[in-house]
Amino acid sequence: MENARQNGHSRKNLPKNRTTALLNTSRPQTGSARLAEAERLLAAKAYKPAHALCLEELNRNPESAQAYYLLGILTADHGNHAKAVELFTRATLLDTHHAPAFAQLARSEIARSRREEALRAANAAAALSPPDAHTLDTLGVVYSRAGLHARATPFYACATRTAPDVANYHYNHGAALQFLGDMAAAREAYRKCLEIDPLETRALSSIVQITRQSEQENMVSELEAAFEATRTDPDDALRIGHALAKAHEDLGHSAEALDWLHRAKAAKRATTRHDPSADAAVFAAARSLPAQLANISGYASAEPIFIVGMPRTGTTLVDRILSNHSEVTSAGELTDFGLLLKRMAATGSNHVLDPETLIAASGVDLAELGKAYMDGVSRTQRLFGRFIDKMPLNAFYAPIILAALPNARVICLRRHPADTVLSNYRQMFATSFSYYNYAYSLAATAHYYVGFDRMMADFASTLPSDRYCDVHYENVVADIEGETRRLLDFCGLPFEAACLDFHENTAPVATASAAQVRQPLYMGSVARWKRYAPGMAEALDILEAAGCISAGERTC
Repeated sequence: MENARQNGHSRKNLPKNRTTALLNTSRPQTGSARLAEAERLLAAKAYKPAHALCLEELNRNPESAQAYYLLGILTADHGNHAKAVELFTRATLLDTHHAPAFAQLARSEIARSRREEALRAANAAAALSPPDAHTLDTLGVVYSRAGLHARATPFYACATRTAPDVANYHYNHGAALQFLGDMAAAREAYRKCLEIDPLETRALSSIVQITRQSEQENMVSELEAAFEATRTDPDDALRIGHALAKAHEDLGHSAEALDWLHRAKAAKRATTRHDPSADAAVFAAARSLPAQLANISGYASAEPIFIVGMPRTGTTLVDRILSNHSEVTSAGELTDFGLLLKRMAATGSNHVLDPETLIAASGVDLAELGKAYMDGVSRTQRLFGRFIDKMPLNAFYAPIILAALPNARVICLRRHPADTVLSNYRQMFATSFSYYNYAYSLAATAHYYVGFDRMMADFASTLPSDRYCDVHYENVVADIEGETRRLLDFCGLPFEAACLDFHENTAPVATASAAQVRQPLYMGSVARWKRYAPGMAEALDILEAAGCISAGERTC
């Protein structure tokens, strides 16, 4: 699966929905043979003749909902989701019982990060009880991407029962089951996917990620064969290479694990653009915010707790600890704050997180921003009372968050610099998500860490200590009760022993830590970098030169 922190924010594997995989909607073809042929051509990605047939139908019947629906599919396939929304909306207005059109409208809205609109359309489709597998799977994808994994799972299950020979449906079902913590059922779903498509690299890599490999039982030879068979596709090679790295790490083969990461990332790095100067500009803009936003009165809500930091630093662990408290619910990784800021700032770039938008925050009505954030969360997540938003990239917005929501809490996770660099390099982020392109190179990851570390050090020294605090992953592991009490006190919450049993938390986990945080605390991730140190020399040199680590640490 793809790790999906989208449009400025997934950090983790969300299911896919391939629109042209199955377009048989089990509905009567209202436009006769012409639209049936257009649908067939569209499924074959013969877009030009399909487009012509749809236009011909509309010339004859301007109120053909199916023609607008098919044009919407065509437009969405080309990435123009704004136009697709117009077409799907027209289809639903002409035929209020067209469940596939409502579902695809929801899919395009979620692709535009418009969660509230997407859920409204998805709920309308679901209310029509669609019988076809493609629409059911589409609804699962929309609910998953909205963070409603428990809501998504029944739709995926129904899709696999309706069309058991479609590998992608089984993969998506497995992903949702994994997020919900049912690892045995997730493995079974992935295996069913692989029975249909043995080279479905998302399913292969997912099984390995949630299954510890041993000398007696492992998938190394199978993965190596898959790597050779799929190596011409950079995304497939990336997934299988990461899976091989994880398998070798389980087996204690650190050098081999790092070598597979290098091999996995090489082809993708060659086709991916990463501009360190763009990262530096974002860090600089964020560091200027505390001074710009001083003495601004925001929206007085103390409900949200933001957990931020670089990925793979313990954000999910702390989320699970705090959300096991009786007064706290985890909302997962919400993109809401950054998207609302972008819309209110109305900056011209096509990025959500960029220097222009951060700098423009000082001209935004931040009280209105805070209120809009809270209103949106209550409407789409149905959350009331204390809740956690654990989107890691909200770290860049920490000064804006505390200006817009001055009674909120922001907890920043910190981890040993070398472990942070290694864990980010080991993580397979969404291949379509440019914010994490630094992770294709160890050296680039080290440089990124240095910039992030300086930004967060500025925030720690300038933001109010009763609203912003750092927590170190290593301290949580060494003294979970002490750190838990400190964090609960910081959040104004009484201590509850249940917080220490974070691994019993049953809430969904849509991150790379889905398997780990369902186990009791362990020390295996502390100082992991030392096992990889011989292959990390360049990255360690960068960290040492920046003063993030000392020479003594490298020799002990």
